[in-house]
Amino acid sequence: MKLFTGNIRRPLFAKPLATQFLLLLALFTSAKAPHLTLKEITTPPPRIIRACCSFGVDLSYAGIPFAKRSDIISIDQIGEHGYMGGKEEGNGIIYTKRGGFIDLGHMRDCADWTAYLYKLIQSKQGLANPVLITLGTEGGTKTLELEIPTEIDSTEIIQLAGKIAYELSLWHEIATWFGVSYIPMLPERYSSFSPEDLYSNLLGVELGIYALKSELEYNDAMTQLIDQMMITLEAVTTLEETYSAMEEVENFWWTRTKSLPSKKILIERYTETNCYLLPWLVPSEINILPAYKLMKPEDSLSDLYKLKIKLNHKFPLKDIIPEHEKRTITQNDFERFVVYINHDLAHLTEKILRQSIRKQKRKDLKSDFDEPSS
Repeated sequence: MKLFTGNIRRPLFAKPLATQFLLLLALFTSAKAPHLTLKEITTPPPRIIRACCSFGVDLSYAGIPFAKRSDIISIDQIGEHGYMGGKEEGNGIIYTKRGGFIDLGHMRDCADWTAYLYKLIQSKQGLANPVLITLGTEGGTKTLELEIPTEIDSTEIIQLAGKIAYELSLWHEIATWFGVSYIPMLPERYSSFSPEDLYSNLLGVELGIYALKSELEYNDAMTQLIDQMMITLEAVTTLEETYSAMEEVENFWWTRTKSLPSKKILIERYTETNCYLLPWLVPSEINILPAYKLMKPEDSLSDLYKLKIKLNHKFPLKDIIPEHEKRTITQNDFERFVVYINHDLAHLTEKILRQSIRKQKRKDLKSDFDEPSS
């Protein structure tokens, strides 16, 4: 199945959406991040702040055949944003005609991580370089090494925070493929690099950057930005429409013939490593406006940090990067991991195809056997 990614040019907003969005961004002239205590700044948030969503609808659980899971949401359930989660939030997957499927939990998490990293970097200005910060454990200990120039301004810090936030979200997708999970004994490979993950992550970074430039309080800015972005992306309004969009790509992007947490639920995975991301759109949708293109933060900031991860035993590092003598990697190695994952995916797809052919042959043989002779 050919994946629709729309026009690769950066979209031009048609009026009146362009006017509305630009008027909203006109408020964003100076950084106003969440108010964090010293303890909150020195204690990194969890990598997964909000509950993770499964791609697909009416998914069953292994061993619990009558339980079904559908992590979808309608536009009127989105609610108000809360830094690091809030009771007023609604999270789940919603379909948009210009941005494909959006995982609101992923989007909010990456926005909040951008805000957190902005405050963290800001708090380290003036200290002797390099600055070393531990960011918790995910497949190994994560350490952020910063080289903060004395002349760096607030706008550059915001961009740097967004770039690191996206790299952390990419590492989460990589780590879960190799068996790292938030809940012990519950593998998350079934959701690694799902069709909406990377795009939703980068969208969250973009909104977080806009919110940090706002004169509004962070939560208020995020709430307004999310509402406006849903209009810009032409989000569908009802649960039924998102459900129908999911159904349309069943057996192409995902299958309900497998049960959670099987890694075979996803047929297609989004592992793009370009400097921009385009969403996967449901093929039947024909839109006047192009797909909404997201640009990653500038590579010029790469010299200002190293995201170091001391890998645990789950990663076959010698197979992925044979020349590595030590088990510590940086964000510069992530692409090698994605290449390895793509090889894994090719073998997995071939295996699923062989199983499907054998299953169909058995079905045909049974049909021939059951057919009464004339």
